[in-house]
Amino acid sequence: MMKSIKAIITAMFFFGLSPLCFSENGSFIHPGALNTAVDFRKIALEVKEGHQPWSSDFALLRTNTHDSPDYTPHPVAAIYRGTAAGHPKENYSLLFNDAAAAYALALDWRVSGDNSRAERAVYILTQWANKLRSVDGTSDKFLAAGLYGYQLAVAAETLRGSSAFSISQQKAVRNMLITVFAPMNVDFLEHHNGAKTDHYWANWDLSNTASLMAVGIYADRKDFYEKARDYYLDGNGNGALKNAAWKVYPGGLVQWQESGRDQAHTLLGIGLAGTICQLAWNQGDDLFGAYNNRLLGAARFVARYNSGNSVPYSIYHNSDVTQSVISGVARGEKRPVWALFYGHYVQVMHLSAPEMKAAIMNEGNEGGGGNYGPNSGGYDQLGYGTLTFLH
Repeated sequence: MMKSIKAIITAMFFFGLSPLCFSENGSFIHPGALNTAVDFRKIALEVKEGHQPWSSDFALLRTNTHDSPDYTPHPVAAIYRGTAAGHPKENYSLLFNDAAAAYALALDWRVSGDNSRAERAVYILTQWANKLRSVDGTSDKFLAAGLYGYQLAVAAETLRGSSAFSISQQKAVRNMLITVFAPMNVDFLEHHNGAKTDHYWANWDLSNTASLMAVGIYADRKDFYEKARDYYLDGNGNGALKNAAWKVYPGGLVQWQESGRDQAHTLLGIGLAGTICQLAWNQGDDLFGAYNNRLLGAARFVARYNSGNSVPYSIYHNSDVTQSVISGVARGEKRPVWALFYGHYVQVMHLSAPEMKAAIMNEGNEGGGGNYGPNSGGYDQLGYGTLTFLH
């Protein structure tokens, strides 16, 4: 027993870990966002021993310019997303680049033990925490609050336990997340910007659900976490599971709500749903299996179509649109979403999903923000799933 304890303490010092790795009230598992402490130990060992595909994806992480101990953040007091007359100029690329950097650096530290990277990730997060006061713009501000709220919270949770992340710094980041992002997430899920409940596409709900859940985990706010979880399962908007994965076909395929719009937003939505389920899974809630593995059917549907194969399609109609055919726009676009689904449904649960295998083979090693172009769509997922989700 003493030998085991000594080994644990030695490992903690090597990775710059503080013993403060668990919630004070015991209600959440920490770290417990996209990965747990057990996951990180396994990943670090796979990379250390040169095993594939983890080693090659870690090498890809290291080539990303966001994963640099010299990365310079660009915090501002107000973030703007959306263009319209009378609105300030957009500047949200500052935040999605810095969020990508904070996560890349935090993940690298978890794998390599490089404290300089943990220190830089903490610096990025605290610079934003000390300066950011609002997320604004057109209705697109709610997308920004959702996407970047979840990314910042996941980055912070990934850093939990680092000796570089002081209690005061953790509290500053927590304050930013619960005062700037979470209120907007709640507002959108409850009021949908004053529009009809089915007006906004699934990804709007899903991004805000992911943010509220991730903030809840990092901030030890059970109310946020449960509101997000319950909305995903039984909410009224298009991002609730039964509305997002809305049409079940014989054989198990499930049509996705945005399939008639374009495939870029479809991939965004399915990826966000996977993120939500992964967050919940690490806290002991199985949303992956909800409603007879409904999300698996939707992921298979999206993967099959985007791999060049045919799928059934039913006319989609809501208060805004009628879509008679599935959209071929952006079909086959690469996004780092498939390793998560393959890792869980196929490798952990041992379910049949041949489309997932084809999708990850087509995707190759998953990168992160900056590996999929300079625009916001290339930063919607945190990425590096080959490293973090495969078993």
